[in-house]
Amino acid sequence: MYNTRPGLMIGFHGCDESRQQELLSDPSKLPKSEEAFDWLGNGMYFWENNYQRAMKWALDKQKLGRIKKAAVIGAVIDLGYCCDFLDSQFIHLISGYHSAMVDTYQKAGKEIPTNKDATSDTNNDLLVRFLDCAVIEFMHSKIKSAVRADIDVKGYSNYKIFDSLRGVYVEGAPAFDGAGLKSKSHIQICVRNPNCIKGYFLKREEIDFVAEELAR
Repeated sequence: MYNTRPGLMIGFHGCDESRQQELLSDPSKLPKSEEAFDWLGNGMYFWENNYQRAMKWALDKQKLGRIKKAAVIGAVIDLGYCCDFLDSQFIHLISGYHSAMVDTYQKAGKEIPTNKDATSDTNNDLLVRFLDCAVIEFMHSKIKSAVRADIDVKGYSNYKIFDSLRGVYVEGAPAFDGAGLKSKSHIQICVRNPNCIKGYFLKREEIDFVAEELAR
């Protein structure tokens, strides 16, 4: 009943300027990340209401030579049926799929992936999320298999495929001495269903509206 997130939200996607312009001219595209270490599984990633982090991410990739010119594109997003890891229900859900995946891997003699530290990270935040990504993708595959099986037998399914995922990440050094707050903490959104994105936009600069009004 409460699994569909109401209302629209703003997300920012760090990217190369060429992708920014491509999405503005053809908003039907959904460029998905399909890395084995994606934090929320495969999909298009956004920093929730956080332009600065999206730009910093893009600038870091530019310094490494992975993109030519850092840019950011904003999106108006309807999360739809969201696997929201700020909700205890979905944390419990993914925990169950982790147990099922471990059992499947062990029976098949496969090595279970682990999260690892990035070589450049001094905070031991396990930024390379092989395990998290594998469990999330395992969950998606099992849900899709259940939907297919139901449709084949009944013509419909009570299972639902997730449109998006959302997670909070406590990351970085302490914000100040002794702090529990971390300097890079943020909320990430991973969009899987292109219909979640209602439109793209470029960031505009804020004006001093009060000063303008008083000057009239």
